[in-house]
Amino acid sequence: MTITERRHDDVVILDIDGKILLGEGDVQLREAIRRLLQSGVRKILLNLANVPYMDSAGLGELVRAYTTVRREGGELKLLGLTARIQDLLTITKLISVFESFDSEEAALKSFAP
Repeated sequence: MTITERRHDDVVILDIDGKILLGEGDVQLREAIRRLLQSGVRKILLNLANVPYMDSAGLGELVRAYTTVRREGGELKLLGLTARIQDLLTITKLISVFESFDSEEAALKSFAP
């Protein structure tokens, strides 16, 4: 799994490419979020369009990232959910926890100025 970081004003977009699995991606995601928070970033958009699969550890890492960012006074939102990940979030009832978007433009507009 690879994570590419982009910035749009005060929002950091993390483009994730690959599976988020136990031992493969979950730690990378945790470290990326921690590093951003330590550098003062409080608006994070996770682009999951190129994530074909996520196991329970990956899902747990998404929840951990969300709660950590919220605790620090920030916002974490999701972009480009594949049908498989959308189904996973729906089955686990987490779809109502995360704010998710199909378009990057709409997602960026949703962050408070």
